[in-house]
Amino acid sequence: MRIGVPDGMAVDESPWLTGGAVYAQIAERLRARVVAGRYPAGGSLPSEAELCAEFRVARNTLRRGLAILEQEGVVVTVPSKGRVVPGPRADTAYRYQVIASELRAQIESGALAAGAVLPSEKELRQRYEASRDTVRRALDVLEGEGLVVVEHGRGRFVRG
Repeated sequence: MRIGVPDGMAVDESPWLTGGAVYAQIAERLRARVVAGRYPAGGSLPSEAELCAEFRVARNTLRRGLAILEQEGVVVTVPSKGRVVPGPRADTAYRYQVIASELRAQIESGALAAGAVLPSEKELRQRYEASRDTVRRALDVLEGEGLVVVEHGRGRFVRG
């Protein structure tokens, strides 16, 4: 560590942002870090609080810089994960979308044939380590697509 330079900062980066449009300078520095691999595909950027402390700026200024990166597609915001660098390892889908997608694939491949009973909510919760609401939302998506029908008291079935 150089004296006066925060840990993790590149040697050629000054810890100070000066002049106008500080948010644009923040965007440029973060973009350079993504290109250099410091934040790899699928990896998350530090929290807003950490970046505000590092750049010594207000949260609104930081958010303006991050908005530039989002517009350029350099980062995406994923609920409960923060800002993520998209790429082959980036899991940007919501959990319910992943569950619905896997069940849809099973239905389309014939692994779950027409008339077959879908696994119970409890089984799906355990299999995907997801909440009841997440599993229900995934099942609602499949119902909305017409792939699944509900027979109250009996369960969910693949539409014939």
